[in-house]
Amino acid sequence: MSSVIGQTWEEALSKEFSKPKFIELTKFLEAERRSYTIYPPKEHVYEWTRHSNISDVKVVILGQDPYHGPNQAHGLAFSVPKGVAIPKSLINIFGELKKDIPDFVKPSHGCLIGWAAQGVLLLNTVLTVRASSANSHKNKGWELFTDAVIRWISDNLSNVIFLLWGDNAKVKSSLICKEKHLILTAPHPSPLSAYRGFFGCQHFSKTNNYLIKCNRKPIDWKYLP
Repeated sequence: MSSVIGQTWEEALSKEFSKPKFIELTKFLEAERRSYTIYPPKEHVYEWTRHSNISDVKVVILGQDPYHGPNQAHGLAFSVPKGVAIPKSLINIFGELKKDIPDFVKPSHGCLIGWAAQGVLLLNTVLTVRASSANSHKNKGWELFTDAVIRWISDNLSNVIFLLWGDNAKVKSSLICKEKHLILTAPHPSPLSAYRGFFGCQHFSKTNNYLIKCNRKPIDWKYLP
């Protein structure tokens, strides 16, 4: 498929790339990039596959679609490159972490690669977007592909924690084997809904408690170098 996709992910998902819907999606994206500014840049669309092997995934955090402002999206849900202002949803995530994890200190940036390197999959259900146009690539084919990612993880791994924030993420619970994995749900961390139950959800400590119970190394949520 492409050298920008992590090798283990490309091998696991190889059948998806040859499906007619994915080929249609590829042609759609080529046309979109000719006519519009599309985020993230092409080389970062699969950034979420490049920091750990697919078999090492411990936690899945589902986003909706990428940030649609300049320089924000770089292929990891909720994350922005260093030097870019931290979006409000991520500020709220850091706020919940500060309450939930005793020694967490809010970082000076919003780049979450440190989590991804520990097996936290930061996956948007739609992987591209037109500049300044949220949800503009919704229902174009990405959902079928990212559903396949979720199914592969559910079917082939055990004791993964799925953090489903907001209604769009919660509907994905039907793809996950509840006997093998832990599903935690909460309202989305955006300013519109965070006060309706995201704050106080304690998902980060619950995640680590579950990993410890399963004899797995917990996530160092402070590790954001």
